[in-house]
Amino acid sequence: MVVLNKIYTRTGDDGTTALGTGERVRKDGVRVDAYGTVDETNAAIGVARLGLASVEPDVDRMLGLIQNDLFDLGADLCVP
Repeated sequence: MVVLNKIYTRTGDDGTTALGTGERVRKDGVRVDAYGTVDETNAAIGVARLGLASVEPDVDRMLGLIQNDLFDLGADLCVP
């Protein structure tokens, strides 16, 4: 079991966050906003897929592919 003793870094207290490259950008920037949009979309698709596998396997499969694309998009946003 994973135990998280510290879930904060305090490096974002100045209103910035780090990209995958280490570059710091503003938390209210377009890229960070896009992260949130991609994550929220991915989560909504995940909820939609919960009951689909047994009822609509083709739709479930398609949504799984879309989720994979969204993960790739998130990675591209993280490391421009």
